[in-house]
Amino acid sequence: MARPKKCRRICSRAPYSCFKPNGVPTTELPQVQLLAEELEALRLADFEGLSQQDAADQMMVSRQTFGNIVKQARFKVSSCLINGQALMLQTEIE
Repeated sequence: MARPKKCRRICSRAPYSCFKPNGVPTTELPQVQLLAEELEALRLADFEGLSQQDAADQMMVSRQTFGNIVKQARFKVSSCLINGQALMLQTEIE
């Protein structure tokens, strides 16, 4: 049985729900879901420039968990940019 998922603190929401290549309808593009916690990890690490430990403390997760979240988020964003996929941002926090 897997451990229950620990609640993460998310301090901001995405102003938009999707980023995609220009000129191609969203329905024609493969879509990649970026979770709210992944966007928050990117914001803290890359936009705010916090260390992994400081960012993990703000999200109320371990440093290793934060590292895993930000690694997965960076992979999704880079995959969308390189492969021309639509990046769908989770706007509702579950």
